Amino acid sequence: MTHVRILNPNTSATMTAAVLAAARAVARPDTTVSATHSSGAPATVETHVDEVFGAAGVLGQVERGERDGVDGYVVACFGDTGLEAARERAAGPVVGMTEAALQTATLLAHRFTVITMPPRTLAMTDRVVASMGLAHRCTVRAVDVSVAAIEAGAGPAFDAFVLEARAAVAADGAEAVVLGCAGLTELVASLTDALGIPVVDGVAAATTAVEGLLAQRLSTSRAGTWAAPTGSATTDEVWR
Repeated sequence: MTHVRILNPNTSATMTAAVLAAARAVARPDTTVSATHSSGAPATVETHVDEVFGAAGVLGQVERGERDGVDGYVVACFGDTGLEAARERAAGPVVGMTEAALQTATLLAHRFTVITMPPRTLAMTDRVVASMGLAHRCTVRAVDVSVAAIEAGAGPAFDAFVLEARAAVAADGAEAVVLGCAGLTELVASLTDALGIPVVDGVAAATTAVEGLLAQRLSTSRAGTWAAPTGSATTDEVWR
């Protein structure tokens, strides 16, 4: 049986439960899906400082996952916080929700938009879009809603996302929408109905991507960039 673990870089148990439900909804019946969240990290990841502490939290979760025998991981934070370090530390594949969502969108539409939140996180998404060479196909937009505001449910953000998505369709020629936060999964169905175009949730996309890699017996290359680190400290050693 395959074990996939969802890694939440922040400390929100509510958001962890939401991303776990999103992953289980698309995972195969024979896949065990679990989820963890950071301790000592920020409650939400909305700044570059948050990203640093969130990345350390992701690394700590991977170290625990390796001891638990986890086969593969999903980083459930838009911006793929801590992804590179997680790939170095994990024996199995690690997929970021942002990269998975963008790759999925390329299979569905020629042009698409990411709608993230709040506006100050635009740079985090821009970074991933640029690193994947998709700036010519993807525009990045933001709504002025904080991540903390949707922790108890994304419903209040629905109208803001509809307006921004419709603007992207009209002004940018967007043919699909990528939701730019791990806490927005509950909006997928209602936004799809309202917009009439594909709406991609990164946690779902990343979960099925990890399953696909494991089914093919593929994992991170150790030839160079993501070679396993030698002699580096563990997070337990750094934070004790």
